[in-house]
Order: sequence, then C-alpha cells, then structure tokens
Amino acid sequence: MSLHLIFMGTPEFAVPTLRALHEHGHKIVAVYTRAPKPAGRGLKLQPTPVEQEARRLNLRVLTPTTLKTPEAEAEFRAHDAHAAVVVAYGLILPQAILDAPKYGCFNLHASLLPLWRGAAPINRAVMEVDAKSGVMVMKMDAGLDTGDVARTNRKRTAKITNKMTAGDLHDKLAFLGADLMTWAMDALERGKLRFKKQKDEKLSYATKIEKTEALINWNQPRTAVLRRINGLSPFPGAWCETQIESELVRLKILRCSLVPGRRRKSLPAPGTLLDDRLAIACQDGAIRILELQRAGKQPMKAEEFLRGTPLKPPARLD
Repeated sequence: MSLHLIFMGTPEFAVPTLRALHEHGHKIVAVYTRAPKPAGRGLKLQPTPVEQEARRLNLRVLTPTTLKTPEAEAEFRAHDAHAAVVVAYGLILPQAILDAPKYGCFNLHASLLPLWRGAAPINRAVMEVDAKSGVMVMKMDAGLDTGDVARTNRKRTAKITNKMTAGDLHDKLAFLGADLMTWAMDALERGKLRFKKQKDEKLSYATKIEKTEALINWNQPRTAVLRRINGLSPFPGAWCETQIESELVRLKILRCSLVPGRRRKSLPAPGTLLDDRLAIACQDGAIRILELQRAGKQPMKAEEFLRGTPLKPPARLD
C-alpha cells in the first residue's frame, strides 16, 4: 500500500523529489508551494517550479501565505496524510502542522547535518572550501534543522571540486535527494525508517547570503577567491567593476579556474589583469575567468566576451 503524502516545496531543487515520489506510486494528496510572483519584462505572475510540475502531474496545488491560522491547520489536517515531505518550501511550519500527519513531517536538507543548518547550505559548502556535501532526511521539529536524521547505509554525498559551482552542486544534490527521500518513504511505509540524533559538536550554520558578500575581494588567497566566486554562481553572482571605454562596468563572474605556477612575489597588486585571457592576480597566485556576465547582458564564455571587449594588462578589476 502506498503512502498518502503532502508535498511541500517551491524551487527547482524540490522538483526531482516530487516527481520521484509520484512515479514511485505514493499518492500525493496535496502540493503546497509559494504563491506565483511577478517575473520577466511583463511582470506576469510566474508559478513556482514545483507548482508547474504538480500541475503537469495533475496534482492539487495550494499556495497559502501562512500556515499559522486555524483555517490553514484545519485544511492541512483534512488531507489525512500519512506524512508530509518538505523540500525547500519557504514557510515556517508551526507545531500544529508538524503534528498533523500520522507519521510526521520529513525534510530533505542539502547538507551533511549538523553541518550547514539554515538557509544557504549549498552556497556555504562551496564558499568555505568543504571537500564534500550531501543530502539527509530529517524528521522535523520546531527547531532550525535540529530534528533527528534518518539512518541509512546508502551514502548520498558529492565531492566538491574547485571546478564546481553552487549551481553544479545544487543539480547533483537535487537528484541524490530525490533518491534518498524515495528510499526514506519506502522505509517508512514498511515501518523500517530509523533515526539518530545529530551530533551538535559538528554544528555550523549556513546563514542567508548577504548582498555585501558578492563583491569580490582579490586580496585573498586564490582558492578562497575561486570558491567565493563558485559558491555564488549562478545566483546572486560574485561581481567586480572595471573601466571599459571610459565607462565603469560591473562584471558578474560565473566560473573560473586556478592559474598554476604563479608566485606572489612575481605578481602585481591583487585585482590586476595579468594577460589578455582574463587571468587576475590574487594574494598568493591567480585565477582565470572562464564565464562572466556584463550588466544587462547574457552570460557568456570569456573568449566571446573578449572578442567584443578586449581587456589587457595592466587593467584592474576592483
């Protein structure tokens, strides 16, 4: 017998899990997501990726602005679900909602808890030069990602390399997460889902990305600069400014690589262009820009950008 599930999610990260649970035969009795928002040049209301997928699957969609009213609680209980699956939903679940499903609410979190509890675990893992990340299923409680995590011998981890952006890691973890949550709901259905307490001595918090963090500080070690750029790509995007034809232009840097063999003593000031292929001096070496976006333009490869906007030493990026 399949489980009756409420699915709660909003961004693209949640879509593979919704799709996998549906394809696996569980009955999705309702999909909760954020309300459509204006987007694009015409500011037309744009449904969330989860709503789009739910409607494609002919599932019932609800978009409440809060779950803290008696009416919202009553509607939630009326679904008579075995469990709720929560993946980057975006609204706080009050205790009455957490208690409503028979077996509780289960969150897919994009980190190796208790590492990177909070709002931006994927970005922080890349930015802080972590060697790996992963996904975990947590039984939700009233705390911030403090619930017990599912026991499993099947690892869902991903190595983080210096070539990997937050977007790359996001996509990989989304599909690992879909597989893990499907396994967890199957185990729950069989009465085999077991949990363990988080080890708080390994705790770290993934705070929300602030706008001030996106300005690139070239006066840092090159690996730190690269990981900051990668960890903010594609959104919000790390940026710098440079003079192009007497105009101060903002450049969003989307992908880069380490330049081998450059020593600090042979380098000019951090932020200085080193060649005509966008190698930039850092504190202890250099990085090379591979993809970037000029303000108001589409993202492009460095080679394409340089064909229309030649930059040469000793230009600076500040």
